Amino acid sequence: MSKTLYTANAHVTGGRAAGHGETSDGSLVVDLRLPQDMGGEGGGTNPEELFAVGYAACFESALGVVARRRKLEAGDVVIDSNVMLLPTEERGFKLAVELDITLPSVDDPVAAAELVRDADAVCPYSNATRGNVDVSLTANGRPL
Repeated sequence: MSKTLYTANAHVTGGRAAGHGETSDGSLVVDLRLPQDMGGEGGGTNPEELFAVGYAACFESALGVVARRRKLEAGDVVIDSNVMLLPTEERGFKLAVELDITLPSVDDPVAAAELVRDADAVCPYSNATRGNVDVSLTANGRPL
């Protein structure tokens, strides 16, 4: 087993429909609610929104790591993240993800695609979802 670099701790009660969650350090406190799109009242966040924010933030950090290793500047990255909740044939649920990555400081489409592919290999969310979740990536508007 590898050396643990960091452990996040959270406590959740009530689940996605009428729950409450917070991290042990108190820096994240959220009310969980079923979205209106799913017949709920809204008024809070949900696991898919939290995953969308977490994945995008993690991927941006991975891009920074890859860029620094190449001695490039990619500090003005913007990531639009969509996380979709889909039904399965077994009456369960699965996720799909779209990450639309914009790298304004990287004009060359080949270089942008290479940075995004390499970040995908580094990102812990990408590594956790690979083979389990359909993830589509774009770099400066071009699908990878």
